[in-house]
Amino acid sequence: MPTYFVYILTNPAKTVLYTGITNDLERRLIEHFRARGNRRSFAGRYYCYHLLHFEEFSTSSDAIAREKEIKDWNRSKKENLINSQNSEWHFLNSVIMAWPPPPEVESNY
Repeated sequence: MPTYFVYILTNPAKTVLYTGITNDLERRLIEHFRARGNRRSFAGRYYCYHLLHFEEFSTSSDAIAREKEIKDWNRSKKENLINSQNSEWHFLNSVIMAWPPPPEVESNY
């Protein structure tokens, strides 16, 4: 059964929040990491590749609805969501995969 993820990333200083959706969270984290500094994307421009929060869904429609809901929230409400499960704002990338990705893995994406 397919799995979909809604996730929230931040930059190293934790000043920017980015909400996204994917069906492969590991791949997407690597893509965000590789895009750091790329001014053509929001996440890249602001170095958002540190995972703070993620939720898993069995259907794309549920995940899309949740992503839209979170994107409509103000920062305070997003912070409350993050705090409800990650009050110290630990970067969760290493929960999903070996982090940072080694160059040979990073280049495959």
